[in-house]
Amino acid sequence: MLQFVNQWFWFFLLLPLAAWSGWLIGRRGGERHSDTQVSRLSTTYFRGLNYLLNEQPDKAIEVFLRIAELDKDTFETQVALGHLFRRRGEVDRAIRLHQALVQRPDLSDQQKVQALLALGEDYMRSGLLDRAETVFSDLVRLDMRAPQALKHLIGIYQAERDWAKAIENATRFEEITSEPMGKLVAQFECELADRHRAAGEVEAARAAVARAYEADANSVRAGILEGRIELDDGNDAAAIRAFERVARIDADYLPEILPQLLPAYERVGDLSGARSFLTEMIEHYRGVAPVLALTKMVESEEGVTSARTYLAQQLKDRPSVRGEAALIDLTLADGGDPAATLEDLKHITDQLLVRNPSYRCNRCGFGARAHHWQCPSCKEWGSIKPLLNYAVV
Repeated sequence: MLQFVNQWFWFFLLLPLAAWSGWLIGRRGGERHSDTQVSRLSTTYFRGLNYLLNEQPDKAIEVFLRIAELDKDTFETQVALGHLFRRRGEVDRAIRLHQALVQRPDLSDQQKVQALLALGEDYMRSGLLDRAETVFSDLVRLDMRAPQALKHLIGIYQAERDWAKAIENATRFEEITSEPMGKLVAQFECELADRHRAAGEVEAARAAVARAYEADANSVRAGILEGRIELDDGNDAAAIRAFERVARIDADYLPEILPQLLPAYERVGDLSGARSFLTEMIEHYRGVAPVLALTKMVESEEGVTSARTYLAQQLKDRPSVRGEAALIDLTLADGGDPAATLEDLKHITDQLLVRNPSYRCNRCGFGARAHHWQCPSCKEWGSIKPLLNYAVV
């Protein structure tokens, strides 16, 4: 299967090149060239196409490269040749070719942009980020409508962790293309906020978080950072508001914020507020984290027996290994009826077995409850096997 996919990958990769080679031959046939030259090009083209159809991509590449090298003066053929060199891993050859193109005095503005873009991509492929940055910056100055150059600059500044420049270029990219970049800019601002927070620059960190909210009003990361910054500064009430906002935007982050949120509730003496918040989250979050947190509060306020009863009831609807462990601990602390606890544990375990996959594809990771000889996801044969925790032998 993998070999089949690889063959089709090369076919679709080289098919445009074959079409371009055919166009080149047709163009040369219309110009004043000898019949012998056109015939030789045609023969070479069809030999390359034959290699392609017979799934011999390496030989096809060599043939089409030879065709491109026969037309040294045409800009499009040289750009295509440079792209081929880069795809083959011959980046040095691509750089030399594209450098020569950039220096040609007869290029139009559009061709100049195309040649510079290709050269910058060569530099990126070879890891020369400083040179790539220079080329793409020149390209942006040459043509303010060069979104691809801006996109590459954003990638370079991310790699260099130059968040201010990444923000600047992402903002410019959005202005040019109207493609929303707010979520990405918010991440960059949060990187700056993290840096300021680590340096003890509280106000600068707050300002970066505020800019992150301006870029993405529902930024979960900005909310978590805001909460942590306020905790660092001793503002528990502000931290609680920030963390609660995060949970209401995306409840999946609840386990990330509870270890810092619950102690803040305790410090301000608002345990009823904490209990109300956890009750609200249990309605919106299917995980066990808020249930375990509320169980601890019930244990503290009403005793172990009430906590054990509450947890056992909750786990019937949301079975969890962590929940089972907590239930066992409460039962041992309570000294209650072991038979009743075993019955609860049996019910929870049955629910876990029903919900969890019994088989998994070792190629794509697809989980299944029943065995399939062919994976429904990646279509590989014989790749789905029983999970170790399912096997009984």
